[in-house]
Amino acid sequence: MNKKMTFEDAMTKLGEIVDRLENGNESLDSSLKLFEEGSALAALCYGKLEGAEQKIRQISEFEEAGGDKNA
Repeated sequence: MNKKMTFEDAMTKLGEIVDRLENGNESLDSSLKLFEEGSALAALCYGKLEGAEQKIRQISEFEEAGGDKNA
């Protein structure tokens, strides 16, 4: 997994993994590997969402404090 993967790409890949696991045609070993990859992708997505939320919070606080958007 590439840590520079976009949120959208990670979500797409995660959806593909979920589909494969739900299909039930994977071997146990393959399922475990897919689950591990899916868990890493979910963590990546969560981190990206947290980062976006923090950035939005900072922008909102800046604007509430009367900050200049052009500064």
